[in-house]
Amino acid sequence: MAQKTQTFETRIDLSEKTRTAMVKLLNQQLADTFDLYSQIKQSHWNVKGMDFMQLHELFDDLAESVLEYADMIAERATALGGSAMGTVRMAAENSTLPEMPAKTVEGKEVVAVLSDRMAAYGKSTRSAIDAAGDAKDEGTADLFTEVSRGVDKHLYFLEAHLQA
Repeated sequence: MAQKTQTFETRIDLSEKTRTAMVKLLNQQLADTFDLYSQIKQSHWNVKGMDFMQLHELFDDLAESVLEYADMIAERATALGGSAMGTVRMAAENSTLPEMPAKTVEGKEVVAVLSDRMAAYGKSTRSAIDAAGDAKDEGTADLFTEVSRGVDKHLYFLEAHLQA
């Protein structure tokens, strides 16, 4: 369901049209970010197998980083005069990520599913960089660039468990 974007007065020198578009973009990424966070935590709580402890700790570290991205994205939306649409229900309704299969618990399978989700999130983040750049909002583009660098590193950490 499309989110109605409310804007507030600000002295930021971007047009209201640009700010509205960027808030919408930021809220879409916020929904995906919270969904990714919850899928990583689901994996953290339920992973099983020989690499349990290593993956349990890795997933906790990844979740912590992704939660920081959510905060950065939400704060940018509000800095632009918008509202952050960040409840669990809002994220569930608006996320573009596939759902984490509830019965996925075996370590290697969980890593593969999370790798897919992290890659999809990285792709949408790079698209968001382009959209913010096209809108001449370099601040939002820079934020997404920072997120993209972290996501690529997280994907590397996940995929390293699948490569041999």
